[in-house]
Amino acid sequence: MTALPMPDPRDPGTSPAAELLTSRGVPAPAAPQVRPRRLRRTPALRGLVAETRIDPGQLILPAFVREDLTAPNPIGAMPGVVQHTLDSIRREAAACAEAGVGAIDLFGIPATRDQAGSQAWAEDGILNRAIAAVRAEVGDALVVCADTCLDEFTSHGHCGLVRPDGDRRAGEIDNDSTLALYQAMAVSQAEAGAHMVSPSGMMDGQVAAIRAALDATGHDEVTILAYSAKYASAYFGPFREAVGSTLKGDRRTYQQDPANRREGLREVLLDVEQGADLVMVKPAGPYLDVLADVAAASPVPVAAYQVSGEYAMVEAAAANGWIDRERVIMESLLGIVRAGADCVLTYWAREVAERLGE
Repeated sequence: MTALPMPDPRDPGTSPAAELLTSRGVPAPAAPQVRPRRLRRTPALRGLVAETRIDPGQLILPAFVREDLTAPNPIGAMPGVVQHTLDSIRREAAACAEAGVGAIDLFGIPATRDQAGSQAWAEDGILNRAIAAVRAEVGDALVVCADTCLDEFTSHGHCGLVRPDGDRRAGEIDNDSTLALYQAMAVSQAEAGAHMVSPSGMMDGQVAAIRAALDATGHDEVTILAYSAKYASAYFGPFREAVGSTLKGDRRTYQQDPANRREGLREVLLDVEQGADLVMVKPAGPYLDVLADVAAASPVPVAAYQVSGEYAMVEAAAANGWIDRERVIMESLLGIVRAGADCVLTYWAREVAERLGE
């Protein structure tokens, strides 16, 4: 193909559109006085002036540990993610530490469940065993965080105790009686070796209750990452497979309405007042407006959770050849950090950390 001669920008007559321009008397465009493109000319220049950067140390890997497995079990809706055994989660944690990932957030999947979710705080429960195993493997080289919620452990799949039949409010999730179970869960996680607990149930007063329990049992050094602005999102779908959820119905009476923006900031500020060391917005990508609001107002670090549905959509589109997988992963994370997240929970944490370290 013959190269097109480069026209003289000062002479419309040399333009490929000369006939139209000259017939209409269009003057030559004025030369720009400001040229932002100068800073985009080379990869080195772009890197030099990049306003947002991703560091492996700000990434948190959510990971699932299942009690009745003898080998890691792939999660169909989340290609590349597995339910771990105790042995494989140790290897995963060691690989995360080696890659420079900041933290791992552990979710337990028990073999048996009951209405109260009692395996959640059992010393020999799968989550507490996983915490102990990971802490023994990595020590302080990786922040060991634990999900502090009952939904994986209850037979009904809700994040708290359900009011029984015959009660005036039968079927409701009872906020205040649930708080004591979160306290038990957090204390048992601290005893197992967690650096950080992460209440995600969206019960009113959960952070204050957990902080009081930790302090009263000599665990004042344990950090609280509060799921402060957690929305009742359809993007959580694949997570339900990951934890073998038994949920019937939804969680709209305690998780936030996706229509509400101001409420997210209100929840965050309440958790900060109650003693949260970090706060979170979940999901991340569809709620960047909320994340930006929170980041502008929060006096403590802000996390954002790139949830299972966000992950699954990218993987599905990439598998069909519709997008450039690596570029979209990085762009999605940049968008979350650019909106104000200090750390990001993402299922790509180790992959991205290893890529950044190449």
